[in-house]
Amino acid sequence: MMMSLWFGVIASSALVLGAFIGVRFELPKRLLAMLLAFAAGSLITALAFELFEDAYERGGIVRAAIGLLAGAVVFTVLSALLDRWAQPGKQEQAKPADEFQGSAKLDTDAAATEKAPTSASTRGAAGLALLAAVTLDGVPENAALGISLGEGTGGLALLAAIFVSNFPEALVGSASMRSQGRSAASIIGLWVACAALLVIAVVLGAGPLSGTDPETISVPLAFAAGAVIASLADTLMPEAYEHGGPAVALSTAAGFVLAFTLSLA
Repeated sequence: MMMSLWFGVIASSALVLGAFIGVRFELPKRLLAMLLAFAAGSLITALAFELFEDAYERGGIVRAAIGLLAGAVVFTVLSALLDRWAQPGKQEQAKPADEFQGSAKLDTDAAATEKAPTSASTRGAAGLALLAAVTLDGVPENAALGISLGEGTGGLALLAAIFVSNFPEALVGSASMRSQGRSAASIIGLWVACAALLVIAVVLGAGPLSGTDPETISVPLAFAAGAVIASLADTLMPEAYEHGGPAVALSTAAGFVLAFTLSLA
């Protein structure tokens, strides 16, 4: 149990660290893009080798596929609602094929030096929407981490993926809240509360959930994989490419290799 607690603290500490940097500093946009791409590469390893593979081995392909699709659908629907909340009243306009506007939740302009933040960030809605999104996919991810720890199956790759994905999201989210004029104490307090919730998810996964029937556990594991793959396609990878260009491919590959190496430990 103590190991699961420490793993939960380490994974969630990235939220607090990212929030602290987000309220104190503005970073080059290309660096933020590289961080997002590195996180995406790590999450690819985690969802393929830690989440979906485990779900398949426990419950078979049908349960795993259903759980993955359910996670992807839930994340996509809620993500769209969060985007609409972050930018209320925004009218869809025809855009050139090569113009990508990015996710309203992940407004990297709020944390970078090159451009002013969007109106969604200055209202604070983008930061709060991102906080909600981190919680949405973080709870099943951290529960899955706890399950792997409780059963002695490792979890280092998933831990690394959660850490490196939490950091840039908290950094951008806290910067968005800062743009609204929120105090540093209130911003960090919100992210600390989110981090505490995710630590609890790890402990629950290592405790009560680890002894559950394997077929039952396969569904939430696959659900977490679906939420992760949807977040990659919906937010992380498009946003990284928009601000980092083709060079983010190398950062994505580096994140994948690191997480894969840890999965072999």
